Amino acid sequence: MMNVVYRNAGSLLLCLVGAMAVAQPGANKPAAATPASNPSAYTNATPSVLGLQQCIDVALQNNIQIRQGRLTVDNSELALRQSRLNLLPTTFFQANQALNGGRSINPQSNAFVQRSINSGSYQLNASATLYNGMSLRNTIKQNKLALEASEQELNATQNNISLSVAQNYLNVLTGKEQLAIAQRQLEVTQAQLDRTQRLVNAGSAPEANLFELRATLASNELDIVNAQNTLDLAKVALLQAMNVPINQDFDVEAIAVPDPGQAPYAEKVQQIFDVASTNLPEVKGADLRVKSAALGVQVAKGGLYPTLTLNGNLSSLYSSAANQQSLNGSSTQQLVGFIPNPDGTQTPVYTTIPGYDFKGVSYFNQLENNFNRSVSLFLRVPIFQGNLSRNRITTAKIQQQNAELTALNTRLQLRQQIETAYTNMRAGANRFRATQAQVASLERAFQAAESRLNAGAINATDYSIAKTNLDRARASLVQAKYDYVFRTKILDFYQNKPLGF
Repeated sequence: MMNVVYRNAGSLLLCLVGAMAVAQPGANKPAAATPASNPSAYTNATPSVLGLQQCIDVALQNNIQIRQGRLTVDNSELALRQSRLNLLPTTFFQANQALNGGRSINPQSNAFVQRSINSGSYQLNASATLYNGMSLRNTIKQNKLALEASEQELNATQNNISLSVAQNYLNVLTGKEQLAIAQRQLEVTQAQLDRTQRLVNAGSAPEANLFELRATLASNELDIVNAQNTLDLAKVALLQAMNVPINQDFDVEAIAVPDPGQAPYAEKVQQIFDVASTNLPEVKGADLRVKSAALGVQVAKGGLYPTLTLNGNLSSLYSSAANQQSLNGSSTQQLVGFIPNPDGTQTPVYTTIPGYDFKGVSYFNQLENNFNRSVSLFLRVPIFQGNLSRNRITTAKIQQQNAELTALNTRLQLRQQIETAYTNMRAGANRFRATQAQVASLERAFQAAESRLNAGAINATDYSIAKTNLDRARASLVQAKYDYVFRTKILDFYQNKPLGF
């Protein structure tokens, strides 16, 4: 089985997935016909045959990391939406209703009265920031870049999951081919055993040859059991990559993977890296994080600048103690003082006070009479805040440097992955060519051994050795073929090449 681990294959992986799916029988069926739209259906009954695209669709829908990535994107969208709304004026309404008893202040006249008063005040306020060092605008740009980075990171996660499913899918195909080879080997041994049995019965071959062939047949049966076990484990790994319970009975569709060519891979490591560094979503996401952090520094610097705010206010109030007075035609005399006379006496002085009638003012009339409006400009100039703004700028710069190091490390890991993949590809090519030559030689040796056994020139032991060597070489060739093809396709993905099988 292939036991190859690739990480961060990048956005080009989806090209491989699509290319593989096109090569599958039935890959062009309508999407509604695939059970991938309902992953829960796989819990109880999996279709008898699954295509690669179906497996990837189920994995993408069931994977927890992808779900978390989508939540991160949703949260980034919300932050961007809120930062845009922060440009709009802030408006709020407030009301106060009070009941006071005893000596109270009439809110309408601000005079003390000895009575119970039911009062209410109402205000509608609006405030808009006209200037704050471009912090609001830069925050929008920063959050937009953060959203784009989250989307790229989600794409990278989807690519990694898809690649893992594709690798396990190919492992299942490898296991199936190795099982088929083991079964064909058993058939060849059984045919040779039947032929030898007839020769022994005719007295043309020793009976010892039967014992050797029966031992070889038993060994072939063991090879089938081992191949079946390996295939079952590959299916379990595929189901686990899809996040589906393993109590499923299914098979996978075959992919027409051609034999690799003999020409060496054309592109070198640097060429592959130059293309990959501009296409992989994890690299794009890291670069976007750097730009977002740089804008974070500008947002922090906005705290050093003055803030200019426009405020508006509408208000009114009501009081149950409010009265409206009107003349009623009566009057009263009220002593206001005395004027001294020469003889030492005093002459009292009176004033005429007109009479009034008092009546309460209605609720809506009070709101109309007490209605007030105001507009103001508020300027706040920071002078000293415990070095808070400076520290925020320093923190933002540290975050920017950390984002730059993360982007640098992402490119470093990418180069190392490409170097490893390229080296593995060359090793896989050498292994495939060597195994291919080995199989060709062993096939000729086996044909000669089979002819000599039939002629009685060699014993069954020599025949069994020749057959076992050929069987092992054929199984190794299948594994080498899938391994080499998969490694070359990974390098193709890095370069965004159109792929096909």
